[in-house]
Amino acid sequence: MKFRAKIVDLACLNHFTRVSNMIAKLAKICTLRISPEKLNFILSDKLASGGVSMWCELEQENIFSEFQMEGVSAESNEIYLELTSENLSRALKTAQNARALKIKLTNKHFPCLTVAVELLSSSSSSRVVTHDIPIKVIPRRLWKDLQEPSVPDADVSIYLPALKTMKSVVEKMKNISNQLVIEANLNGELNLKIETELVCVTTHFKDLGNPLLPSESVSQNRHPEDMVKVHIDIKKLLQFLAGQQVTPTKAVCNIVSDRTVHFDLLLEDISLQSGSTEALVVIREAADNGNLTAWESAEPYSLGICRTS
Repeated sequence: MKFRAKIVDLACLNHFTRVSNMIAKLAKICTLRISPEKLNFILSDKLASGGVSMWCELEQENIFSEFQMEGVSAESNEIYLELTSENLSRALKTAQNARALKIKLTNKHFPCLTVAVELLSSSSSSRVVTHDIPIKVIPRRLWKDLQEPSVPDADVSIYLPALKTMKSVVEKMKNISNQLVIEANLNGELNLKIETELVCVTTHFKDLGNPLLPSESVSQNRHPEDMVKVHIDIKKLLQFLAGQQVTPTKAVCNIVSDRTVHFDLLLEDISLQSGSTEALVVIREAADNGNLTAWESAEPYSLGICRTS
């Protein structure tokens, strides 16, 4: 197995750093999947016990100026590595304004992902800061548990208000209840609601607009004012909202009644999916023209939280 990559563009380096910081906030331990075309950050806990799964996808040609890899075999040209996500995030923090960053697979008495950061000194000469991140090589028999999660079609799709506003509302609601109800309809109306034995609190958003659903047959018999709702864990939703290191140009909420809700954040060059029996996060790569093409290989950047029955 071999892996070596290099980033020289500062914008690409900062983008890769923000993605790493986001992953570190969502998962303590993650799997790095390396293939000839893509890098994937994966988290796959046991869903039956309430674990969370995550799938983050980066097209290597959008990030790296150099990229070379050889998988475990010619037939299985992939590498799966387990690492502590915070270790990678801390290593990349030293790369601000760096001249270049190199990542390679090494063996220094133990398997490592070595991150070498080339920095400019005050005398215009360069110095290199090296981080050796311990990793565990995942055997091929376990790869089947580290595949991309499936995504169902939505009953209602609606544009979201500003995510900062949404985060502020949810933070106040967490002091009253652990569960949040998200309601939306095809008339551009969205409600965030908590219900307890003593109180019911609802925040209403109107005139948000509705994008076209990928399957119009799902909603053709639904009245525009009929609400579709789903219950989610407030802490998981806040963890997701707090982990965002990027600002999307547009955000969309897709709801499967009483089962799933996805938040699609339109942004280029990145794709993340994460989910569990209570929460699912999905991020898809935006097409160059910025169009929303739900659940296909060139989909928009989408993040989601869901509850599955």
